[in-house]
Amino acid sequence: MGASGEVTVHIEAPPARVYALISNVTRMGEWSPECYRCAWTNGASEPAVGARFRGSNRQGLIRWTTTAEIVAAEPGASFAFTTKTRGDREQTRWRYAFRPAGTGTDVTESFESMSEPLYVRIAEALIMRNRHAQREAGMRTTLERIKAVAEAVAD
Repeated sequence: MGASGEVTVHIEAPPARVYALISNVTRMGEWSPECYRCAWTNGASEPAVGARFRGSNRQGLIRWTTTAEIVAAEPGASFAFTTKTRGDREQTRWRYAFRPAGTGTDVTESFESMSEPLYVRIAEALIMRNRHAQREAGMRTTLERIKAVAEAVAD
């Protein structure tokens, strides 16, 4: 196994509301500083285990796309997907865990690298220096942006 990390942010909104925002992958471009667009593929149109989507990403001048498959979709509890390599092997697991906390929700976003192709390792080592810190900063930014939207909605 490779790199891993997690970030937790408290959001003053119920778990179901936060889950609905995060699991709507077509909105990921609004939240993430790296992933600027996601679109459902293979006829999928909602978050369900087995559904796939394509993510378009950028980091500085580097651009790439990923294919992802949802591996957990439990409203208000857990949402997870795994990105796939070109050979359809699991590359990185991304997970969002939702825990009720007081009048809101503690949301933990985490990642775990499972298999990194050589070209990814080279790019991360030579071009995307300090990738671990970049990922953690990106997760915090993503969750803070979701927090702003989730907390702005009136109950």
